[in-house]
Amino acid sequence: MNTCVEAAIAAPEEVQPAWGAVFAMTLGVFGLITAEFLPASLLTPMAATLGVTEGMAGQTVTATAVVALVTSLVIAVVTRNIDRRWVLLAFSVLLVGSNLLVAFAPNLTVVLSGRVLLGIAIGGFWTMSAATAMRLVPEAMVPRALSIIFSGVSVATVAAAPLGSYFGHLIGWRNVFLIATAIGVFAFIWQLFTLPRMAPTGSARMGTLVEVMKRPAMRMGMIAVVLVFTGHFAFFTYLRPFLEVVTGVSVNGLSGMLLGFGVANFIGTSLAGFVLERNLRMILLLMPLAMGGMALALVVLGRAPVADAILVALWGMAFGGVPVAWTTWITRTVPDEAESGGGLIVAAIQLAITLGAAVGGAVFDATGAKGVFIGCGMVLLVAAATIGTKLHPVSPAYDARNFIGEADEA
Repeated sequence: MNTCVEAAIAAPEEVQPAWGAVFAMTLGVFGLITAEFLPASLLTPMAATLGVTEGMAGQTVTATAVVALVTSLVIAVVTRNIDRRWVLLAFSVLLVGSNLLVAFAPNLTVVLSGRVLLGIAIGGFWTMSAATAMRLVPEAMVPRALSIIFSGVSVATVAAAPLGSYFGHLIGWRNVFLIATAIGVFAFIWQLFTLPRMAPTGSARMGTLVEVMKRPAMRMGMIAVVLVFTGHFAFFTYLRPFLEVVTGVSVNGLSGMLLGFGVANFIGTSLAGFVLERNLRMILLLMPLAMGGMALALVVLGRAPVADAILVALWGMAFGGVPVAWTTWITRTVPDEAESGGGLIVAAIQLAITLGAAVGGAVFDATGAKGVFIGCGMVLLVAAATIGTKLHPVSPAYDARNFIGEADEA
């Protein structure tokens, strides 16, 4: 019998909830996502100081995303023999080091080096978030813990860009990164005192990714994830031109709608944990179904600012539960290899971000913003159909024990 898998099944029911550690991880993810988004609001002054074009400075975002993608696929293997507590603390150290490098960088090369460190931390953290939540709280509370952790993403999404721009104007972009450094230091200290020891329980190797991918539920889940996130990021990437050209809102109206999206997204993320504890499969199905319907409704309504603002906010609320739901799905579908499964989901999301922006751009050039929204609406409806007909989540115990049986037979 595979003892690592047995531990994966038993541990969630035996562990006492470590909410202090959950909130420490939430602060850590807030620091990571804030650092990831800061260049978007500080691009012009950064480029001017470093003596490069804004396009070149924009590669700081690209470097982070590419490294995060690669890291998500290999981090479980590279750290398979290391206590998870120390791995998570290392991500906070990388966050601090990244921000310090950027804050004191004399040139773009040093900035890119710092952003590479950040990419490792982001990719590694997301890969291990599901498996870590399973170790910190009982099985029934995992969705709630994940919703708390992901709320750090929502807050950072709403606050990082406007606050970065505001403080960058007042105190300079380098000092903004020093503030982000202080957040990382605080997160490290909090995690140091709250994260318990978490001995590695998996048997991760490069072949494990392939083995996990071979499981039918995982294959269909990956397809559904790519469809859902591609539809969302095509929508979000071209939301501003749609609201400006089709809806016809002013700059102030646009800012208000985007703020409404962010606030609603935070609310959706916060509520997701409680809802997911009751019916995971229903949420996986309803979210893309609702988002697809809203995308098509926006096209039909056209110039209707109030209705569009409501639909955009509802979209934000609906999407707030999506990352939490899919991370929870990983804990129930591949509990014996949650880190490898988490890495595959992170890679699928990164691929979806690329597809959403690239394909959405081609459609936008050919048909305009309405064409993009029609396309992403159809993609999301296909995702909902795929989830409803092909994806059948099972209980953690059933799935893991079936896997044990297969391993023993082999």
